[in-house]
Amino acid sequence: MEYVSTRGGTRPVDFEGALFSGYAPDGGLFMPQRIPSLDRDTLQRWSSLSYPELVKELCSLFIPAKLVPRNALNELIDRAFSRFRHKNVVHLSRLKDGLNILELWHGVTYAFKDLSLSCTGQFLQYFLEKKQKHVNILVGTSGDTGSSAIESVRGQKNVDIFVLLPKGLCTQIQELQMTTVIEDNVHVFAAHGNSDEIDEPIKELFADVDFAGKYNLMSLNSVNWSRIMVQIAHYFYAYFQCAPSLDTTPLPTVEIVVPTGGGGNITAGCIAQKMGLPIQLITVVNSNDIIHRTVQHGDFSLAESVKATLASAMDIQEPYNVERILWLLSGSDSRLIKGLMEQFNISKRLKLPEDLHRKLSKTLGSCSASDQDIVGAMRRCWEENQYLLCPHSAVAAHYHYSQPHSFLCLSFFCSIPRCCLAPASAAKFHNALLRAGLVPQIPPEITALTAMETRSTPLERGQDWAQVLRGQIEAVAQQW
Repeated sequence: MEYVSTRGGTRPVDFEGALFSGYAPDGGLFMPQRIPSLDRDTLQRWSSLSYPELVKELCSLFIPAKLVPRNALNELIDRAFSRFRHKNVVHLSRLKDGLNILELWHGVTYAFKDLSLSCTGQFLQYFLEKKQKHVNILVGTSGDTGSSAIESVRGQKNVDIFVLLPKGLCTQIQELQMTTVIEDNVHVFAAHGNSDEIDEPIKELFADVDFAGKYNLMSLNSVNWSRIMVQIAHYFYAYFQCAPSLDTTPLPTVEIVVPTGGGGNITAGCIAQKMGLPIQLITVVNSNDIIHRTVQHGDFSLAESVKATLASAMDIQEPYNVERILWLLSGSDSRLIKGLMEQFNISKRLKLPEDLHRKLSKTLGSCSASDQDIVGAMRRCWEENQYLLCPHSAVAAHYHYSQPHSFLCLSFFCSIPRCCLAPASAAKFHNALLRAGLVPQIPPEITALTAMETRSTPLERGQDWAQVLRGQIEAVAQQW
């Protein structure tokens, strides 16, 4: 299994090479050269597996045993999930009106990114310990990625992590989950800018190939293939939990609704679909609706500005993983993707070719939700189920509630089962719950954050953020 850049200008690498990369040197993103295809027998055999077992099976398809022997891979994944609060790691809540919520947030930071990042952290350690190597990780976060990435590597002697967060645009809890980690290898920067703006200095440092190579830069954002790979398991688990039976021909279809920001999770869904999983995918966004416009109209163009919404982790204008989806749907046409992305990078506007847009709209449905829609879904879910949704999960629930005759199985004929992915616990979104007139239920470990010491470095507007990062990375390197 080799990995190639979506833009075709970089030699293929193995899993280790993809793991330790951010963007590919040509500016593209790494993808498997070949997507494995699963037959019916494999799907039936996997249907009884636990979530961790599914992760193991899927990872073994993308990580050759010569790189990580299967026994070692199993141990790494078991270790990754050992800190999760739920015995099954993830949990499906079956609520009224056919609303199925797959809770992906039972990890340390109460966010779905703990699933992929806990595994990725273990994979990193496996290779670093073998090679006695040190890496510097750069992460830009719109909310949950930063804390999950920090937890995956905190205290590790051969890793330093540099996290940029948008000051005042995360929730207080999200910010405290990053700034209260006082470890020598954790460096948090509070930037006075939005999520897209903090990605720019990170891209600049990765584009400086000499600097990136000298200081062993890598990313744990969803540009990193390892995160996409682990997230493929969400779709298999959701399918097996919601499909009525695997004894029919053809296999039944399940619709999976995916709250979307940078697009890593929906990319994983497209790969699962490509592997042969019979799912329909719905990507749901907030008022920052570039993905919705792309699916509906082929319009991959920036709006005038990022809008601050209740679903703050999805306040993203440039969902970089769309490049992976377009590459997949184009038949791995790297020349086409290179041209399209270069055009977008120059003008920040792109009209998809008609054929590519048609393939995209066949692969994905889409929906956008306003803050009013989010609040309405949160209230309805509580009133009907006494179940609290985070605002991101509520975007998915809004889509469910907006569909006609939502799964009212009052007769023999029922609609296609639907599963909504829940990326975060409502406990992290105190203000959104209050806005919906609901009472937050805050776990004690989250409440304790407010009394802890914090540490971060401010990045002010007008500063050269890339230069500040360079200086910090160089200073850390001198200690080695």
